[in-house]
Amino acid sequence: MRPLWKGLAAMVVGFVLSMAPHPAAAYVVAVTTSIPAQSVASDDDLDAALKSAIDDVLQHVVAFRPTFVTVQSARAVGGRVYILLLLGDDDGAATLKALSDASETKPH
Repeated sequence: MRPLWKGLAAMVVGFVLSMAPHPAAAYVVAVTTSIPAQSVASDDDLDAALKSAIDDVLQHVVAFRPTFVTVQSARAVGGRVYILLLLGDDDGAATLKALSDASETKPH
């Protein structure tokens, strides 16, 4: 009788675990990249260099297809322009929004 109960208990646990909601994977990544400062003589040059740097990050750094890419900051240091990018998917955007909403409603 004992093996029957063990099997039944294992089936119940397996069923409960399979029915439990699984958290969605949310991807949000902050990446720093840089471009040579001398390559940005005009706005068009800056635009082209920035697009090239972002394309390089998308192809070689992240292992998912982001749905948003934002430039968080850019700083010129020495002969380079350092750019902080924030990339994420739809679930990551929802997570960032929920965190932002939570921090806005929290008393300071």
